[in-house]
Amino acid sequence: MAEYDYKSGKKRIEEILDNTLEVIEKKKVPKGDKFTFTNSYYSWVTGIFIDIRDSSTLFSKEDKELVSKMIRSFTSEIIEILRDDDNLREIGIRGDCVYAIFTTPLKDDIYEIVDKSIYINTFLEMLNKLLSDRGLDTIRVGIGISTDKELVIKAGRKGVGINNNVWIGDAVTRASNLSSLGDKDGYKPIVMSANTYDNIIKIMKKNNFSENVDSWFNEKYKSDFGRFYDANIIKKVFNNWIDNGMDDD
Repeated sequence: MAEYDYKSGKKRIEEILDNTLEVIEKKKVPKGDKFTFTNSYYSWVTGIFIDIRDSSTLFSKEDKELVSKMIRSFTSEIIEILRDDDNLREIGIRGDCVYAIFTTPLKDDIYEIVDKSIYINTFLEMLNKLLSDRGLDTIRVGIGISTDKELVIKAGRKGVGINNNVWIGDAVTRASNLSSLGDKDGYKPIVMSANTYDNIIKIMKKNNFSENVDSWFNEKYKSDFGRFYDANIIKKVFNNWIDNGMDDD
């Protein structure tokens, strides 16, 4: 390993600490080319994390080809559901979890992310039917969603091409933590923060005026999460197609 030039490191740190950094408050988080090492943005964002339950048991199976096929099936279609959105700002895979972060300046934008979570929840029904039809184990997931204002900065090492956006605030961290609750210990698969729920519930009722939408959600409380909600909502047309044999025609 090459020697670390700590004297040059000190100069770089001093340059960062002593230079002016502009914090820009905007309705939308801009796309990546607007970020520099001398600015940051403060905007409303919504994070969604889809976390496999008991993944250590799945990953430890001896048939590694089978495990690979299951994980690839899981990740590819969830990414397909999440990626087609002008408000998408980051998407990726962290171990056994697929995640995405969206800029959501409007309540309708937040609702779109919740709607994606319902598609994902229904997709799991399809995936598990295809797995069980082949005599394979099924997959359970927790889907965590959270909305908040976040400080977004470009972090890394200037001049060497190694950098990424860092999301500082409750939305991304809480979405990740809420996903760890879903479909476990009596919680339903979709778990959302109070802020997300408060912003979408009127839209949900308007779009489903003939349904008892209040019955879809359960209010919960934990000292380390505060108020949050869980649900197990599915897309009816999609689910009926699954139940009716998933005919390609």
